[in-house]
Amino acid sequence: MDKIARMKELIRILDEAARAYYQESREIMPNERYDSLYDELVALENETGTVLAKSPTHKVGYEVLSELPKEHHEKAALSLDKTKEVPVLQEFLGNQTGVLSWKLDGLTVVLTYDGGKLTKAVTRGNGEIGEVVTQNARTFVNLPLQIPYQGHLVLRGEAVIRYADFDRINAEIEEDAKYKNPRNLCAGAVRQLDSRITAQRSVNLIAFALIEAEGADVHNSMAGQLDFLDAQGFETVQRVCVTRETLPDAVSDYAQRVRDYEVPSDGLVLVMDDIAYGASLGRTAKFPRNAIAFKWQDEKAETTLREVEWSASRTGLINPVAIFDPVELEGTTVSRASAHNVSIVEELKLGIGDRITVYKANMIIPQISENLTKSGKLPIPDTCPVCGGKTEIRDEDSVRTLYCLNPDCAAKQIKSFSLFASRNALKLDGLSEMTMEKLIDEGFVRTYADLFRLKRHESGITAMEGFGRKSFDNMVETAENARKTTLARLLYGLGIPGIGAAGGKLLAAHFNNDLSALRAASAEELQTIEGIGSVMAGDIFTYFRDERKMAELDDLLTEITLEAGGPAGEQPLAGKTFVITGAVHLFANRDALKEFIEARGGKTAGSVSKNTDYLINNDTMSGSSKNKAAKELGIPILSEEAFMELAGESSGE
Repeated sequence: MDKIARMKELIRILDEAARAYYQESREIMPNERYDSLYDELVALENETGTVLAKSPTHKVGYEVLSELPKEHHEKAALSLDKTKEVPVLQEFLGNQTGVLSWKLDGLTVVLTYDGGKLTKAVTRGNGEIGEVVTQNARTFVNLPLQIPYQGHLVLRGEAVIRYADFDRINAEIEEDAKYKNPRNLCAGAVRQLDSRITAQRSVNLIAFALIEAEGADVHNSMAGQLDFLDAQGFETVQRVCVTRETLPDAVSDYAQRVRDYEVPSDGLVLVMDDIAYGASLGRTAKFPRNAIAFKWQDEKAETTLREVEWSASRTGLINPVAIFDPVELEGTTVSRASAHNVSIVEELKLGIGDRITVYKANMIIPQISENLTKSGKLPIPDTCPVCGGKTEIRDEDSVRTLYCLNPDCAAKQIKSFSLFASRNALKLDGLSEMTMEKLIDEGFVRTYADLFRLKRHESGITAMEGFGRKSFDNMVETAENARKTTLARLLYGLGIPGIGAAGGKLLAAHFNNDLSALRAASAEELQTIEGIGSVMAGDIFTYFRDERKMAELDDLLTEITLEAGGPAGEQPLAGKTFVITGAVHLFANRDALKEFIEARGGKTAGSVSKNTDYLINNDTMSGSSKNKAAKELGIPILSEEAFMELAGESSGE
């Protein structure tokens, strides 16, 4: 393979990993492998003098895709160049004084205060555009909602979940639903559409940079600015001022403390203390030149691979898990590590009995670092470990993965039914995966429609171990409450490949909540929908051409009612764009109001523009920025009551 071809391959692999990490809060490869491939790409770019489009070495983060409002950062939130060598840190610092602090492993948030009050919170996103999470930020347990400083203030901080809270939350949920690490849990919590869920996650905000403070008496010192934030009531990152001479001892001290540090950290950050000097250094396309990140040299141990378990999921994806002789890493004993996918297994050339080295990524997640034997003798299963059905290897964006082909696989059934019953789908609260498994095992539930026919099995269910009259009545009541739903929720619950909650809303909106139109759509038409690529369009088209699935769907439609169906002309809010601000009282929260609008053909946006048709604000005379913008553009401002009249609904509903 020539160098340019290898660069293209690396970009595809790294892009897929970045999409999973930044957009979906999951990992498809170890951090060490990502760093290794990234460094290989940098070396090839330097060697060839060529940088290809979409190279991750010249862009920040990943494109933001979610239902949260988007907003451009006034100042780009760049990522940092990195090293694992202390001498590189010393060379970077030169004769300057620096501020050394933890590199926190959470989600970066940019906060804005005006008149002493929190007015806006936006995630880092791709560095240029982030997601507005203001309501969620108000639930952070240690974040001041009001500060003494009355001017315009902007700061950056890391939203984190402490290990103690992470362990507590994981202890309260079922084994197969547990979160892998605090970072993933935190990212999901901060980006929730329901701030009540965020509030339950015990998210903390640790400030690490002051971006702007109009008129504030702050010195030309990074340490001084953090002291200023301390005085405003923020929890700021633990730090120490260092010189070239004191830097090695300071790094060593942090290394000793990281194992007992209560907040997830994947390294250190070194910033020039002299702000003016740091600014004079400028920036590259991706990195500022006033700061650099230091990543820990991972502690590794050599052991023997004894077994590989293959774990099936509801989508049919079968993931390998390596089992090895127990070893001590970072103060704990580990004996298992995800091998992620077939590509990783093949690259490592795994075989039972091989000598391997393992480490803890970010001192948390066990990973395989290297295979010293490289026997390559591990067979890839040709049958599913759950159902015994045939498997196949698929190549998706340069990642080889194993799938079970049996549509009736028990793993697929249980996971699929759990998805169907989840909060963003049919909301069958109380039907846990464990309960679902028992109902399926007893033969009471074989299709989605069966979940609404549990009364037929009253005597059998109430006689089951662990069940009783109350449990049965609760299940039936839950099913009755779920009979009325939306097309968007149904599409997500059906488990169509690639279609999440956002995708379901996208399809429902495009087809004006008309399921028949969606079922009849061609792959070409589906591909014209913004946000639906060729692969996803093909998967959707194929799903609605599966006779067995369509028979099950038709059966299900005899039990449920889709609200706000029919052509757009019959929907009172079709083609209208709404912006919501202020407190609501006719709906549980803004998200509920947003869902109400979208179910009736309308759209919602995060900010007022010339494309906005109405601003919903119960304080119609407010002097807020959104009210001012609406008045300047001649956009009507509606109370909830006036909005309900517009929607043709009684506000007393």
